[in-house]
Formats: sequence, C-alpha cells, structure tokens
Amino acid sequence: MTATYGLWLTFCLIMLVMLAIDLGVNRTGRVVRMREAAGWSLAWLVLALLFGASIWWVRGPRPALEFLTGYLIEQSLSVDNLFVFIMVFALFGVKERLQARVLKWGILGAVVLRLVVILVGTTLVRNMTWLFYLFGAILLYTAGKMAFGADAELEPDKNPLVRLARRLLPMTRRIHGDWFFARRLGLWIASPLFMTLLVIESSDLVFAMDSIPAIFAITLDPFIVLTSNLFAIMGLRSLFFLLANLMGMFAWLKYGIALVLAFVGVKMILMMLGLQIPIAWSLAVIATTLAASVPLSLLFGTTKDEAALETT
Repeated sequence: MTATYGLWLTFCLIMLVMLAIDLGVNRTGRVVRMREAAGWSLAWLVLALLFGASIWWVRGPRPALEFLTGYLIEQSLSVDNLFVFIMVFALFGVKERLQARVLKWGILGAVVLRLVVILVGTTLVRNMTWLFYLFGAILLYTAGKMAFGADAELEPDKNPLVRLARRLLPMTRRIHGDWFFARRLGLWIASPLFMTLLVIESSDLVFAMDSIPAIFAITLDPFIVLTSNLFAIMGLRSLFFLLANLMGMFAWLKYGIALVLAFVGVKMILMMLGLQIPIAWSLAVIATTLAASVPLSLLFGTTKDEAALETT
C-alpha cells in the first residue's frame, strides 16, 4: 500500500508541475508552432513511459503493461477525437492563435469529466459484470461504423449544450479578443469561443464512452485506468497542433483505430466466456496495428474524409 501511495503522489506531482508550466507558458493567445508541439508531445510521451517504468519497478510487469496498453488505446482514440476538434474550429472560425486557449480549458474540463466517468464506470462494472457484453457490443458497433460508415456532419445547433447555452445567455455573432464571456450593459455576453468550448467538451464526453469501456477490457484497477487516461488527455493539446501539421500521415489511421476497437470488443466478450488474451499479446496487437497505419497512409495517400478536412 505504501508503494501505491508513492505512485499516486508521483502522479499528482507530475500533473501539478506540468499543469503549472503549461498555464504559465500559455497565458495569452498565440500560435503553437510545429516544433513546440512536437517537443511537448515528446515530453508527455517520455513522462508516460517513465511512469510506466516506475509502475513496473514498484508493482511488477503486469500492471505496467496494463498501463502502457491503456495509454496506447487512449492515445489512438484521441487522434480520431482531434480530427473532430479541427472541424469544430473551422466551423466556428476560430483563429489558430486562439485554438490553444480553447483546448487548454477544454482539456481541463475533460479531465474532470473523465474522473467522474471512470469512478462511476469502475463501480458499475465491478458490480454488474454483464456490462462487459454491452460494452463489447458497443465497441464492435463503433468499429464497424468508423471503418465502413460515413462520418456524420457537425451540426452545433443540434448540440443540447449549445442550445441550452443560447437560451440562457445572449451571444455575440463574432469573436472579439480571446474572452469566453464579457459583461456588457449589466448582462453577461457569451462569445462564440464559449460555444466552441461546449462542443469540444461534449465531443470528448462522447469519445469517452468508447475509450473508457475499452480500457476496462484491459484492467479494472482504478489507478491504472485513471493514470493512463489522464496522461493521454494532458498531452492532447500538443498532439492536436502536431497532428494539424501532419494531416496526410494519418489518412488511414481511422481504420487502424477501428481494428483496435474491434479487437478490444472481442476481448471483452471472450473474457465473459472465460477466455483470456494475455496482456502482452493485447499490447503487441494494438501497437502493431497502429504502427502499420502510418506507412499505409504514406503508400495510399489521403482518404476522402481527410481530404475534406484539409480543404475546410
């Protein structure tokens, strides 16, 4: 237990220090260049690997492999989420220098939402194991829809949070400065930036319905589920700006993600039938599938979906 407390303390310190640095560096709106985004993405990856190594040293190889597998699943699903973020910014006309500000608060909100979903989800799964069948079926359906279905168009006016906000708050039609709210004539006025933030938060919550059940197929340890998720989420902003500059390299990644979701869905159902896939095999399958998607993208070029994104 003392060792576990030490890991919790280490994790909290890493998050607090990195958050303080991030908030200090990004106080004002500015453009995040590719080199900076690559540096931050690499920093978060190294920190995650070092933390995984510390889990191996303190708790043994299995929890460490569970952490790395969960981290890889969350990162891969986050990439698909980031494509949505790119379209949201284009739809609301958010300039590049303001995107970092929106993502900063969006990711902080996502951390809180994930904490709630993980704690509630872990409790439910431990007490109602039949949910594994449901989660497995959901992941298989999502995988099929991602691989073979047409992407749904973004319609912010149909988003329940946006509709509620527009009923409760007056909103300007154009973005002025970098503010979410301003007080004018005794009234709080919302900026389109705030609506952008609401769409991003709700989109992340929808994606959490895939990523968190997926990691339950790997482990039910709240420490592993929580830390692997938060390491991936905290690195999302830098990954977004890196991805935006390397769009062509990820043209076929959605098919790799679909295969990962299908694999995890099958793994969940097999678990309930008493068939266990070793965690090392799971990590190898997921890593190989995702690693293969980049060279396939380079060989076969962009898909229609990514081509549309590039022209947005």
